[in-house]
Formats: sequence, C-alpha cells, structure tokens
Amino acid sequence: MTQLAGVSPHAEILFVASSGGHLAQLFALRSWYHTRSRFWITFDTPDACSLLREETVIWAHHPTTRNIKNLLRNTVLAIRTLRRRQVAAVVTTGAGVAVPFVALARLRGIPTIYIEVSDRLDTRTLTARLCRPFLSAMLVQSEEQRALYPEATVVGQLL
Repeated sequence: MTQLAGVSPHAEILFVASSGGHLAQLFALRSWYHTRSRFWITFDTPDACSLLREETVIWAHHPTTRNIKNLLRNTVLAIRTLRRRQVAAVVTTGAGVAVPFVALARLRGIPTIYIEVSDRLDTRTLTARLCRPFLSAMLVQSEEQRALYPEATVVGQLL
C-alpha cells in the first residue's frame, strides 16, 4: 500500500465495506492497520457491531442494492465525512456503499484502494466496475482474478 507514503501522520485511513464477508476481508488486514489511525464506514448489523466494537465506526445506510434513496443518503454521508475528517486513503472491498466514498475521495485527491473479494473468480463485481475509474490501486487476492483485472496487484488471500 505504497499510496500512503508521505501522508500526514494525523490523517486516518477510511475503511469502507458492506457488513458480512466484505467487512471480514477488510478486518483481516488488522496486522497492517493496527498501528494506524483509522475509522470505518459500514452497516449497523450484529456482525459489524461485534467485529468493530473497539473501533471508530460511522454507520451507513442500507440496503444499497437497487436503492437510490440510500445511495443518495450515503453520498451525503461521504461528502460530510470527507469534509470533516482528514483522510489519508480509502480502502474498500465493496459493495455498493463504497461507490460514493471512492468516487468523492478520488475527486478530492485522496488515494483509493479497492480489494476485490476472494470469491469472485469468473466475473467482475458491479462495485469494482463502478469504482474502477476512481481507483489509485486495484488489488486482487489470486492470480485467477488477474485475468479480470490485468492491471491489478495480487496481494494473496485475506481470509
């Protein structure tokens, strides 16, 4: 994650993910982020509350699938969050909640890193396709996924 070189030590990493498997895959990076200042955007669900009980979390609006109202609400949340906090980078595994945060962060010059979920081997996720124009780095978890994303860096399995 060399995109973070030279970033202010006061800036925070913003992790954005839907709850469930997307969140679990980001949480698996804890050996990398445990000494860094960070906060999370995810859904207020039992698994997220349990997993992130000792973390700083801002709850996003869900469901996001085919829900324009929550897309707009999460876009407003992204605008407010990126204005109020000093964000060093946005790191996400998706899904839909990530789109407004990635797009707006990149437009503000904040590095954006997308990690494709490990179970997607034959087709690109919709979120990855929507976020791709706004990404600083695309990461995948297996060589098989490089066929879908030739420009991606393979980082290995997170879980």
